[in-house]
Amino acid sequence: MKCSMCKHGETHPGMVTVTLQRGEATVIIKGVPGEVCENCGEYYLSEDITVKILALGEEAVKKGAEVEIIRFAA
Repeated sequence: MKCSMCKHGETHPGMVTVTLQRGEATVIIKGVPGEVCENCGEYYLSEDITVKILALGEEAVKKGAEVEIIRFAA
């Protein structure tokens, strides 16, 4: 698909690192599958992946993590 950010690049399947922040908590999730723009690097996640990412972030915040780094597992 055409990148909606830069309007020039096409996206291709790839792996990305997603950073979530809420208050004082920062959660970094590595190895997330997504569509990545070949031109600007912007990434797009499917709805299913987004739901999983948000659940991982919520779990880390509930545990009281200030900084947490997680490897994504599909």
